[in-house]
Amino acid sequence: MGLDRPMRAFSLLLLAALMLVLGGQADATPTKAEPAKQGSRSERAAKSAHKRLDAKLKSKALAFGDEVFVRVFKEEAELELWLRHDERFELLKKLAVCAASGELGPKQRVGDEQVPEGFYAVPAGAMNPASNYHLSFNVGYPNAFDKQLGRTGSLIMIHGDCVSVGCIAMTNDGIEEIYSLADAAHKHGQKAFDVHVFPFRMTAENMKKHGASKWKTFWQNLKEGHDHFESKRVPPKVTIKNGRYVFSTP
Repeated sequence: MGLDRPMRAFSLLLLAALMLVLGGQADATPTKAEPAKQGSRSERAAKSAHKRLDAKLKSKALAFGDEVFVRVFKEEAELELWLRHDERFELLKKLAVCAASGELGPKQRVGDEQVPEGFYAVPAGAMNPASNYHLSFNVGYPNAFDKQLGRTGSLIMIHGDCVSVGCIAMTNDGIEEIYSLADAAHKHGQKAFDVHVFPFRMTAENMKKHGASKWKTFWQNLKEGHDHFESKRVPPKVTIKNGRYVFSTP
């Protein structure tokens, strides 16, 4: 015999209540998909970078979102991270380059495993938060100067994971800091940040030390841009004339 109407209504009500309880428990149970909801790789990196950098930034009156400038010195295996403070840039910190292939001198062709030397710019579209090397950004090689000289190659990155074939590799902590500050600068209106790559620190002593190199004339031109920043503490406007870089105050 079937259930009478009161009993059937009570059974349906009980079943609905049971499904509601079980459904609520299911929603509260962590699932394998949940970690993705906790933030992207770049968001997690930014949180870590904030923890490491906030105190240092505060001590220098700097902040995430300030304009960024990067210099790299190949021989010394060192990267400098600068942020704008009012009308000038201030050095936030120096980071060791973890790995870089090749030797002193510019990149000239695909497959030479050289790190470029020159003046590059990184817009927001060149940032890669899903890099195979933790995080990365494309420095912009070949630039207009490189193209005039017929230099070939592409996808020269500054990235993490400490391995390099023509790129500039940092530790994962290092790239998180550089990437997160650059990403914040883009979001606060910096259209592109400059990356200047030099063969070595452009001192008179080092220029003399490497004076016999076939790249001497090229390096003297790079030194002009280096010295412009040293005197102004603002990255110069870079143009090209008669096969040379030309520098002026932006």
